[in-house]
This record gives sequence, structure tokens and C-alpha cells, in this order.
Amino acid sequence: MIIDISCYPTDLVDLAWWHDGDPFTGERLLEMMDGPYMINGKPRRIDKAFIQPPQGNTIYTWTDGELSGRESIDAYMAYTLKMVQTYPDRFIGCFVYNPRCGVQNGVEAIERYVKEHGFKMVQTQANMHAYRPDRALDWVMPAFEKCAELGVPVKLHTGDGPYSIPSEWIPMIKRFPNVDFIMAHFGVQTGGVYVFEPMQWAMELPNVYCESGWCLQSRIVEFAKVLPKHKILFGTDTPPNEPGMWLRLLEVLCMDPPQGLNLDEDTLEDYLGNNIARMIGLEPTRPPKTVAEAEAQLALAAA
Repeated sequence: MIIDISCYPTDLVDLAWWHDGDPFTGERLLEMMDGPYMINGKPRRIDKAFIQPPQGNTIYTWTDGELSGRESIDAYMAYTLKMVQTYPDRFIGCFVYNPRCGVQNGVEAIERYVKEHGFKMVQTQANMHAYRPDRALDWVMPAFEKCAELGVPVKLHTGDGPYSIPSEWIPMIKRFPNVDFIMAHFGVQTGGVYVFEPMQWAMELPNVYCESGWCLQSRIVEFAKVLPKHKILFGTDTPPNEPGMWLRLLEVLCMDPPQGLNLDEDTLEDYLGNNIARMIGLEPTRPPKTVAEAEAQLALAAA
């Protein structure tokens, strides 16, 4: 099973990145997920994706001053919720926590979206929402307390200064050892290349995991040699990224050294989806062993 943990379909042009072209809708994402993508010579699709609103679209509602905090949250989450309800077999909901809509509003929304709508993850974006995670404790702690209570993992946007450097989250991560924290983008974004920080913290802390997308190809080989096998999770940040290149980033691990490390296909399948499947209570699946088996799986999925 292949599960992408970072996708951002929308019915609006992303208000922060201002991508060219039309809005990248859920239907466009599904078409891209279907591929097929060749992995170790076998055709595959991305079976499921965690979706959330583009982060730039999570700030416009409260900046215009026309909506209450709860109304703002439900406005920026509306399309994500619609897509999860429309395509429940392919999309998994990820709630974006914006404390500037009100901490209590956000905490109540975490519970509402998890319990009522079946969302399986919470994401923070400290840079876009303009708070320092190691100082804004009264904003962050109530949200993580709720995540601990509900048993949902937290995905942390990392890679941007001044407020999304991976280590800034560590004091809070240590306060919540029972919450699984995923360092999104492997510490790489527009602000820097902090790839060693997520790797080192994932080695040290049992509740820290690394999203593969945005990592450097040679570094992912280096890190996969030492990281516990359950610590790497597949994510693409689509859009703006195209998922095939990030599938290739992990597929190359099955090559001979020095470009790869002769990784076995079962461990690759863990990275591609089974690790996050176990984390959220889905049954892991084995990779197809032959081209014919892979083609049969795609035909069954299409049917």
C-alpha cells in the first residue's frame, strides 16, 4: 500500500504560493495518484493520500476580520472535508491547527474533525501562522494535549526560518512522548536545508518520524542506513511537487551502492505506506512480487 502523507488539493489558487494554472482540485490529485508509476519495474498507484488545505489558504479567513474563529476554521477546512467525504477510499483527512483562530476554537475543532469526520492527523504551520513553537506554549500545548487524548499523530511543517526550524519543536515534543510527531519535508523548504536535524532527533526520540519528501537523494540513502525502519514515511508535498520524483527517491534505495543500499522490497513498502498505515490503524499490505500481480492490483482498484 502506498500512502502519501502530504497533499494539498484545493478549489482556490493557493494564496501563499500563487501557483500558475487552475486550482489543483481533488480530482486532479486523484488522476495524478493513479499514475501508474513504475517501482522496481512494476506499475503502481498511490493508493491513499492525507489531504489538507494549502497553508496559505488557512490564513485568509481570519485576516479579513469577517468571520469568527470557528467559522474561519470551518471555512479553510471546507474543501478538504468535502473531498474526504466524496472519496473516502482514497483521501484521509488531516486537520490544520491555526491558533490565531483562537486556541480553544482550534482544540475543539481537532476533536470535532477527528471524532465526527474521521480525520487521522493534525498539522501545524508555525511559519505561516507566525508563532515561535518553543515559546508559544499556551498556543501549542492545548492542541497537543488534545492530540494525545485522541491518539492522532502530528505533522510539523519544517524547513523554514524563523519559526519552522526542526529543533524549535523539540521542547514540546519531549513534553508529549505519547504523541507521534512527523517532521514534514525532512527539514527542507525555502528557508534552509536542515535534513540532519530530523534524522538526528528521530534517532534520539522514539516519537519522532521523518517524511521523505524534499530530502536530498544521497542523504536519504545515508539516513536509511541508520534510521529504524519504521521511522521513514512517504510524502510528496503535492502540489507544487510531482509525486513520481519522490517515489523514485525511495525506490533508488533498492539499487546497488553507492546510489542505493540494496534495500528489500518489503522495507520499501514500509516506507511507502505501511509505516503510516500501522500508525493510524490500517492493515499493512505486501508489495506485488511480479508485474502480473501489480497489473492485477491496478485493474482491481480501477474496477
